[in-house]
Amino acid sequence: METEDCRERQMAIEYEPIKGYANDSEGSVYAQDKYLGIGIDIDNAEKIQDDDEKKLSQLAIQISYPNIVNRGEESPLVPTSTSTNLPLHRQQPPQRLVSLDVFRGLTIALMILVDDVGGLLPAINHSPWNGLTLADYVMPFFLFIVGVSLGLTYKRVSCRVTATRKAILRALKLLILGLFLQGGFFHGIKNLTYGIDIDQMRLMGILQRIAIAYLVAALCEIWLKGDNHATSQLALLRKYQFQWLAASVLAVIYISLLYGLYVPTWQYQIPDSTSSSAPKILSVNCGVRGDTGPACNVIGMIDRKILGIQHLYRKPVFERTKQCSINSPDNGPLPFDAPTWCQAPFEPEGLLSSVMAVVTCLVGLHYGHMIVHFKDHRDRIRLWLIPSSAFLVLGLALDIFGMHINKALYTFSYMCVTAGAAGFLFAGIYLLVDIYGYRRMASVLEWMGKHALIIYILAACNIIPIIIQGFYWKQPQNNILSLIGIGR
Repeated sequence: METEDCRERQMAIEYEPIKGYANDSEGSVYAQDKYLGIGIDIDNAEKIQDDDEKKLSQLAIQISYPNIVNRGEESPLVPTSTSTNLPLHRQQPPQRLVSLDVFRGLTIALMILVDDVGGLLPAINHSPWNGLTLADYVMPFFLFIVGVSLGLTYKRVSCRVTATRKAILRALKLLILGLFLQGGFFHGIKNLTYGIDIDQMRLMGILQRIAIAYLVAALCEIWLKGDNHATSQLALLRKYQFQWLAASVLAVIYISLLYGLYVPTWQYQIPDSTSSSAPKILSVNCGVRGDTGPACNVIGMIDRKILGIQHLYRKPVFERTKQCSINSPDNGPLPFDAPTWCQAPFEPEGLLSSVMAVVTCLVGLHYGHMIVHFKDHRDRIRLWLIPSSAFLVLGLALDIFGMHINKALYTFSYMCVTAGAAGFLFAGIYLLVDIYGYRRMASVLEWMGKHALIIYILAACNIIPIIIQGFYWKQPQNNILSLIGIGR
């Protein structure tokens, strides 16, 4: 019956739009691309009515709202328009939420920084296992931003079936793009080969995880929300109570499996570099339950069982632990007494860990709801800071009591701390950019945020270095990257 109601729902808007998003169509894939920063330009301007009707409407506004014109001296913490009953053609032209673009651009810049400098400065590189570094904030920041974007994209859904279909298609596009970029088609900057060995290709990755989180959060926003317009915190929780229930269920499933499943002893193969004989078979002794170390955790076991060990990431972060590197926390040779698990594949964007990634996206979705339902800047910032503080305190407390902050496992404590940090950073950027207007200072980050996907493809996936390396003199080793010391 949902499809029969689509035409009627297009005429019945659930609630008045907030300033800056008046003309967005949540069923439009173009609106999704706009908020998610893919960089597709959208013409959101409405058709101007004929001159006679426009003059009559402006005259009626001047008579009905004589005090609406002089608002230049209002406090920067008060929205420029408090009336939602004005005719649509008198509202401000729809604008992007600049702070969200800046936040996305800042995250892209942070990702490039830690990828290029992390090898020189291990302190900002991903933590070898437990702990939190600068690089460990990148993934949850992206997921948080996706959640906020979805709260704006689907604030009004005219047809749930159409919106669902477009969300599925978009997630499939991200999934396929992720398989292409991180599945093994580009082998790296140390050779000029390309192509995918399907038997060895990596199945999960950054874009695949974002695609999963995007799809689940989008479906929750399309189907699991009430029809009432929230005017208070309690009403907001009541409207989205089933989304919070979904997030809680996902968190409980993750924690139950992580600490409840039994991990048996397992084996894996590595090629023997000293001879051309058959690969060496190494055995990892486990037989435990609730272990969160690199060798015997449930996250790795599920990925080995479902994805297959040959489809996992072959350079995991635990290679830089003290047990596996004499240069820890940097990469280095294996110690003479290194445990057998040091050379095992491990997927940092695995299946079970992606469950908690979805929860981060749902948290960001709630922050987007606050933009939609509360128009006063003070209310928005206050409502952002309260849960952000709670998440930070809870995550740090859990870490103290034994549930360690761990990016590779995407533990519940890691989700709480990074989501809280994302909330604080987003509120700070919103205050500086959207309220006080320091937009010019962040123009570069704003541009990067609008073109985040293409920058990720060209910079973070080494596409530019690979293209440059394709030009050489007589021999492949005589290329520009080799001259400047890259790819040796």
